[in-house]
Formats: sequence, structure tokens, C-alpha cells
Amino acid sequence: MLPSYFVIIGTIIGSIGALWYLVDTTRGKVRPNRVSFLLWSIAPLIAFSAEIQKGVGIQSLMTFSVGFFPLLIFLASFVNKKAEWKLTRFDLTCGALSLLGLILWGMTKEGNVAILLSITADGLAAVPTIVKAYNYPETEIGWLWLTVSMNGLFTLLTVVDWTLAHYGFPLYILLVNLIIYVLVQFKLGKKISIPHLV
Repeated sequence: MLPSYFVIIGTIIGSIGALWYLVDTTRGKVRPNRVSFLLWSIAPLIAFSAEIQKGVGIQSLMTFSVGFFPLLIFLASFVNKKAEWKLTRFDLTCGALSLLGLILWGMTKEGNVAILLSITADGLAAVPTIVKAYNYPETEIGWLWLTVSMNGLFTLLTVVDWTLAHYGFPLYILLVNLIIYVLVQFKLGKKISIPHLV
């Protein structure tokens, strides 16, 4: 187990990647999926509130950062028309299901349920970006996703109390960002002979 200050180191690493992505979004170099980034801002911020309610402590800093920066990136996607990604019915369906998860959380008001539903909602919001990373890896930069994975990993390595409230969101962040990183960095969609997803 690492000392708790590694959460701050992980958050700084993830924040550097997110800020770089933010700049590249305003320049039109990357084209974020707005459905994913909007919902990626809402779900983690709800999970952050639930973690605070459950007394998680410094590990909740990672959850806050993975909600705050997507909100900035979502807003930045409106600055440059080149940063716009055409939304499909599939994107909107995933977004609607993600919102449903958030509504269900609002109805329960229980911390662990909120964290599980936030992870589910965030995962559904990730699907359009995972599909985009598979089909169009050139519209992304791989190392952003790696830095956010490192944020999740460092946070996990500081966990002392292995309850869902403490490890759930960091584990999810590590895995989902690692998947997107691998798809973008190694352009797997271009190498595997499966027809385009969705």
C-alpha cells in the first residue's frame, strides 16, 4: 500500500493529461464525444458526493478530478467547430440510459447504491467513446487515457479500507480508461477485421 499522498500525485498526473486534452480540444486536434464527456462530468461528481457522505477521504479527490475535467472538456468542445463529433442515435441511447442510472440513484439516496449506479451511468456514457476509439482512433490521443488510468491505479494503491465506497470508482476509472488507451494507442479497430461497431 502506498502513502495517501499518492492520490494527489495520481490526480496531478491525470490532470496534466486532461488539461492537454482540453487544449487539443480547443485547437480541434481531438474530437470528444459530447455525450460521454457531459455524462462523465455528472456521474463522478455524484459519486464524489456519495464518497464524501461515506467518509472516503482523500481517495475521493480522484473521483472529483475525473468529473471536473470532463466538464471543462465538454464546454471546450463548443469553442472550436473542428472539435465537434457528430452524435448518433447510439450515442444518445447510451446517454439516455446513463441518465436513467443517475435518476435511479436520486431515488435511492444510499451511498453505496449511488456509487454503483454512478459507475453504471459512467460506464454507459463511456460506450460511445469506446466505440469511437475502436472505429476512429485518430480522433483521440492515447496518453490522456493512460494518465487517467494512472490516477485510478495510484488511488487504488492507497486504499486501506477495501469497501466499495473506497475502491469502486478508482477501479472502474483504471479499467475503462485503460480500455480506451489500448484502443487508441494500438489502433485495434484498424487491425482487427471485425466490421465497424455501431
